Amino acid sequence: MEPVPPGGVRRRVTRADVARLAGVSTAAVSYALNDTSTKVSDATRARVLEAAATLGYQPNQAARALKLGSTAQLGLVVPGVLNRFFAEITDRAELAAAARGLALVVTSARQGAAVAVEQLAARQVDGVLLAVRVEPDDLSPLRASGIPVGTLTTRLDGVASVDSDRYQGGRLAVEHLVGHGHRHIGFVGPAFEGRRRRAWEDVLAEAGYPPGPLLPTDFSREQGYQAGRALAEMPDRPTAVFISSDEQSIGVLLALHEAGVRVPEDIAIVSFDGSQEAAYCWPPLTTVAQPLEAMVGLAVDRMLKGEPGFTELETALVLRRSCGCESSPR
Repeated sequence: MEPVPPGGVRRRVTRADVARLAGVSTAAVSYALNDTSTKVSDATRARVLEAAATLGYQPNQAARALKLGSTAQLGLVVPGVLNRFFAEITDRAELAAAARGLALVVTSARQGAAVAVEQLAARQVDGVLLAVRVEPDDLSPLRASGIPVGTLTTRLDGVASVDSDRYQGGRLAVEHLVGHGHRHIGFVGPAFEGRRRRAWEDVLAEAGYPPGPLLPTDFSREQGYQAGRALAEMPDRPTAVFISSDEQSIGVLLALHEAGVRVPEDIAIVSFDGSQEAAYCWPPLTTVAQPLEAMVGLAVDRMLKGEPGFTELETALVLRRSCGCESSPR
């Protein structure tokens, strides 16, 4: 291997260096490093690979991408990675990309979804997975470049869209609380008419119970904390509450603890998302788990194959102590 020159910086090893050591042409090096090429013999390929390993040769990925018309990169747009749910989506997307020979490029939509999309289009990634809501016009840079698009947790016409069945999951949550004997069940979640909220209303209506208090919040711990304070101060506090995300639930738990309201003795909680943190709260959260690994894998595969359409995957209820169940599986 070439010694380090004075100053401590070794120059980049080139194909010409590999060719000299292997005793072949630079073209033969290129052919040998292309696993599908039949233009060199097995013996030549072996000499080239040995020389490349000896010198520590690393192909220029940018040049390779330009030649092949692929960057071998998958773009992902999330609202942010401080939210544990989207951090876990990012983790699953990285594994899914690696399994398909792609590197993951993550962009936050805190600066705006349109800006994030435009940045990924400029990188000429091989596909963009969106875990945020976008307007159809936001996708113009991707369509102009022929970059396929997929969505997670949201539906977008004309692209591969995958989500969990939030209505089915909401029913699981509220039906479980009704099964525990609760008749006064509140809801913590967004004010808009979402599927989780509709499931809460429908299950209570079918059981013949009026809906409990609705505390409108965004998907944050801070807003959950404020909702928890409001719950604790209610003179006619519900005996149970369905919370639309684990992030909100963590805030609710803290506020109730500070107020001396016991969970589940004074108020039972069922959450939604199935994040890893739900198992490590106190008490551990009963939560509706979304099948993130399956959701991400399906979205990536259908996006790369150019198969549009919307698919919902079933959720599962994970029982822990916050609802009054004794089991506390991790």
